[in-house]
Amino acid sequence: MAGNKMLLISTHAEDDPEKATIPFVMANAALAEDMDVTIVLQAEGVRIAVRDYARKINAPSFPPLQDLLLGFLDQGGVLMSCTPCMKARNIQEGDVVQGTRLVAAGTIVAEAASAGVALAY
Repeated sequence: MAGNKMLLISTHAEDDPEKATIPFVMANAALAEDMDVTIVLQAEGVRIAVRDYARKINAPSFPPLQDLLLGFLDQGGVLMSCTPCMKARNIQEGDVVQGTRLVAAGTIVAEAASAGVALAY
C-alpha cells in the first residue's frame, strides 16, 4: 500500500473518549500498512495536541490515547491542529506536543484533496 495517503479528522477529546481514540487506532493501523497518514485535530479535538492532555483519555477496550498518540508520532504520522480552534480554546502554540503543525482551512482542504482516503470522527 506504499504511496497511499490517509487523512483523519478528529473533533473530540474528553467529551467523547471513544471518538477521540478511534482516529489514532486507525492511523496507527494505516501506518503499519505503509500509508502516509495525517491526523487533523479540529473543534474539541485540538485539546489532544496539548502536551500530556491525552493522558486523561482512556476509552474502554482501547489502548490509552497517550500511547497511541506517541506511537503515531514515532512512526512518522503527521499531526496537525486547527489554529482558529486552538485560539477559541485559549491554547497557545507553546502548549502543544512537539512536532504538531498548526494549520488553518487552506492547508486542511489541500490535505483532504490529496488524500486517497479521508475519515472524520
